[in-house]
Amino acid sequence: MLKNFFLLAIRQLRRNRGYSFVNIFGLATGMAIALVIGIWAADELSIDQGYPQGDRIVQILQNQWPKGQSGEKTPPRYIGTTLSPALNPWLQKGYHDVFAQTAMTLWPGQHLLVNGDKSISQSGTSAEYTFPLIFGYHFLSGTAESMRDPNTALVSRSTAIALFGTENAVGKIFQYENRRPFTVGGVYANQPANSSLKDFDFFISMANEETSWVRNINSFDDHDCRIYAKLAGNVTAEQATVRIKNICSPYVTFAYENYKVLPFQSLYLHFDDGNAIGEGRIVYVRMIGIIGVFVLLLACINFMNLATARSEKRAKEVGIRKTVGSLRGHLIAQFLGESVLLAALSFVLAIALAALTLPLFNQLAGKTMTFPWTTPVFWIIALTCTLLTGLLAGSYPAFYLSGFRPVKVLKGAFKAGKAASTPRKVLVVAQFSISLALIIGTIVVFRQIQYAKDQPIGYMQAGLITVPDNTHELDIHFEALRKSLLNTGAVDNISNSSADLNAFYRNNQLQWEGMSEEAANMTFRDLDVNADFGPTIGWTLVKGRDFSRDHISDSTAAIVNETGARIIGVKDPIGMTIKHWGRSYTIIGVTKDMISNSPYFPVQPAIFLGDGGHSVFTIRLKPGVPVRTALAAIEPVFKQYNPASPFIYSFLDDEYQKKFNTEARIGNLATVFSALAILISCLGLFGLASFVAEQRTKEIGVRKVLGARVLNLWGLLSADFLKLVALSMLIAMPLAYYIMDQWLQNYNIHTDLSVWIFVAAGAGMLLITLATVTFQSLKVALRNPIKSLRTE
Repeated sequence: MLKNFFLLAIRQLRRNRGYSFVNIFGLATGMAIALVIGIWAADELSIDQGYPQGDRIVQILQNQWPKGQSGEKTPPRYIGTTLSPALNPWLQKGYHDVFAQTAMTLWPGQHLLVNGDKSISQSGTSAEYTFPLIFGYHFLSGTAESMRDPNTALVSRSTAIALFGTENAVGKIFQYENRRPFTVGGVYANQPANSSLKDFDFFISMANEETSWVRNINSFDDHDCRIYAKLAGNVTAEQATVRIKNICSPYVTFAYENYKVLPFQSLYLHFDDGNAIGEGRIVYVRMIGIIGVFVLLLACINFMNLATARSEKRAKEVGIRKTVGSLRGHLIAQFLGESVLLAALSFVLAIALAALTLPLFNQLAGKTMTFPWTTPVFWIIALTCTLLTGLLAGSYPAFYLSGFRPVKVLKGAFKAGKAASTPRKVLVVAQFSISLALIIGTIVVFRQIQYAKDQPIGYMQAGLITVPDNTHELDIHFEALRKSLLNTGAVDNISNSSADLNAFYRNNQLQWEGMSEEAANMTFRDLDVNADFGPTIGWTLVKGRDFSRDHISDSTAAIVNETGARIIGVKDPIGMTIKHWGRSYTIIGVTKDMISNSPYFPVQPAIFLGDGGHSVFTIRLKPGVPVRTALAAIEPVFKQYNPASPFIYSFLDDEYQKKFNTEARIGNLATVFSALAILISCLGLFGLASFVAEQRTKEIGVRKVLGARVLNLWGLLSADFLKLVALSMLIAMPLAYYIMDQWLQNYNIHTDLSVWIFVAAGAGMLLITLATVTFQSLKVALRNPIKSLRTE
């Protein structure tokens, strides 16, 4: 019997090649999208899940409220991973029953590592030796405990090979920032691609003189480190939170703070350190996952629509088979078997499509995923979903067709009637409602990105490059370096600062005479700059003057941004004295607000301190000089004053654009999937329009004989589909408005949901529908009426 079912199914597919193609290609496209999205989602969900005893690893976060708030009734104004190093001694002395191990680290950054004539820039940080122990790093040689020695470092396998040409680098010496020697105490295996710690290429001992300033911090107001831990015994993260929650609360003077312990495994998906997207990346995983489910559902709807639409074509077959003894269960099995076979063929095509398009998808998603050919779980899930898809797609046709009464069918008395088309109409409305919602969502995502990009940056970003001030040689020869760069004719100006304009995260409280209680609860982003900073970046002063080399006293001068001036609360703050960490500065100017951190958040109060920075050079290239020519002229100058370091630079505007990477990638993915969803919908609509036009061929012939024009016939055949699309608009638009409005609330600065978005999406859907239906409508309307009348 199974063989008979299979042969009948093959015969049906061959007999109706056009119908089979539309179904197989549409279903395969939906399955391919679902496969690719599934691979992407699995990759996202696997981040940080592979560490030994990973469920016991936690990170400590701080919550912060304005001074005077208890922290229980209102959401914190800031949640972050940067803590005060003063917490570390408390944890190491009195909380062994809560944490089996703790580890303090600084923020990772790019640093220069030198071995003789070899120099590389690698991402690394200072850490306690317990850090690799907590995360279970696999050591190829040496041990983590070697970093107890203050002059010892741990390096990754790739760093060891790059510096020393061998994996066994233990005992070898390199120069950190070309000024301090470190002996390699251990070489660990590179972290996997699905680890958020994969960029930690080396660690230097936290006990070293380089980080003595961190160990000496005993104020809970000073936030400079991150702290990780492994939970002891059966202690949970919630229980650990209760134990350490209020350690810092009595000692923080400018705010109310407490601590929260979170599982490290959940941080990547459920926490955003920039507080830009609310719940974290899990929002996007859910969003893309839902799109994948909807696209697959659209493909299933196509099959169900076309199968039920062709029911009259197979009505006599059902009647005859029932008359000769076929039971309804046999017919249901037959039609479900056809559906499962079609799903299986679609799955084979989908595998090919997914494998071919995965490299392109990797470019859109910024990943390096591979197809899981050898993963049994993948095949089990994929084949199970294929079977369920076939059963789901064939369920309605199977039960609908098998329910025909043989007597009526064989007498020719069976007519599907208007009621039979109702399920098809419902499915078409569902299909276009989903497609329209995807179009609206995609437009809103890109509009939000563009809205953030259009925010005034506050300085002249084009033509600026940054170069790390990564050795002492550059610092002590700054004036000579500056003069040499200006003499190249390729540079307009150069300045030095404590961070670049795309990311100065340091914030501190200021003091001034007569400050209000509200101002006392505010912190200012602060940046140390030299006198050339303003002219180099091209900021705009709204009051006072800029820093100047002609004013020696500007080493104790400061400039605030407009938001900072409003917080100070004085109409004209020029000449005011403010204190920053006990040192007095005189405000000499007010500059326009500049976007330095998240473009999705309001500009924060900021102060620029004139006593000079020592971390980043910002260089303005001379207008009119080709970039390649300018870089070729600049590189030898840096090599002259910093021979140990390769010439490392980045364009400030390129780095700024990276702030939009996550949203842009999601927008690009949503665009591709929405376009494919519309393609699938159009395939189904094309097949359905073809069937309807074929069904009404004789009616069209009669109408043409009676004088109907082609335009009238086109309107007649198109009207029903346009009504369905109009109904889908009434369903999709309010739903899309609600969903996207909720999504936009994750951003402090966001675009509005303009009416034109919905009008444009609706008009586009109508045009797509007309374009899809018109071909079949005109094909029938232009047919010779004599041939049309001979169709029965």
